[in-house]
Amino acid sequence: MGDAFGGAESGTQLLARLEGRSSLKNLEPYLFAEEGSPVHGDVIEFHGPEGTGKTEMLYHLIARCIIPKAQGGLGVEVMFVDTDYHFDMLRLVTILENRLAQGTEDMIKQCLGRLFLVSCSSSTQLLLTLYSLENLFCAHPSLCVLLLDSLSAFYWIDRSNGGESLTLQEMNLKKCANFLEKLVTQHHLILFATTQTLMQKSSNSAESFLPLKLPHESDTDYRPYLCKSWQQMVTHRVFFSKQCNSGNSKDFTVVSCHLKRNQIVKRSFSIAECGVQF
Repeated sequence: MGDAFGGAESGTQLLARLEGRSSLKNLEPYLFAEEGSPVHGDVIEFHGPEGTGKTEMLYHLIARCIIPKAQGGLGVEVMFVDTDYHFDMLRLVTILENRLAQGTEDMIKQCLGRLFLVSCSSSTQLLLTLYSLENLFCAHPSLCVLLLDSLSAFYWIDRSNGGESLTLQEMNLKKCANFLEKLVTQHHLILFATTQTLMQKSSNSAESFLPLKLPHESDTDYRPYLCKSWQQMVTHRVFFSKQCNSGNSKDFTVVSCHLKRNQIVKRSFSIAECGVQF
């Protein structure tokens, strides 16, 4: 029996692996509505129109993660799943060069060694990719952040392929959401995923992203359109927008909502050569 289960993970090995997940509560305090976030198991959705800084914010978080502790980072590994084929490695390297006290080629390579990058061109490929990642998370205790840009990339394609059946339209995304939840829960991960504004809320709509009325609700214009499996697993939703008044040096705004505790914070940020600046 011992030989038959030789490849299985023992309880001791499981605890050792999960305890190896580093705390990320200092990842970016300005991005969350409450102190001590994010924690393992959190699912954070970045939502907003194109050009509002969502991907730049992911670069900011990646840099914070992969820069070593000795230089002000967290020194953890990150998995980035690119579904839009927009990932810009040169942009990330530029941010690293500006943030590292010793931005040598060797140091940058060391940082990039903590980054795992995969690309997907369909929801089916995304699902298969997620299945294949489980062993990687088991083998890398310091790999505790999963970023997905973006979860809504295949929405219209899946809707077209599914015909008039909502079940078929949402089939792959629902499977992806369910498996993402399994990965986050079983491997103590933190998941960041971007979604683009594809639907606009009508002026007389009763839909709301929180069970309480917000004074700035009109700023978000949010209407959920992804499957319920995804909506139910999100713990934080961060709304991105771009300010029209050019006189303000802070060109972008985020409204961060903790969906379980009904806590809200609004911040402004700018994007410079060195990345996001609050």
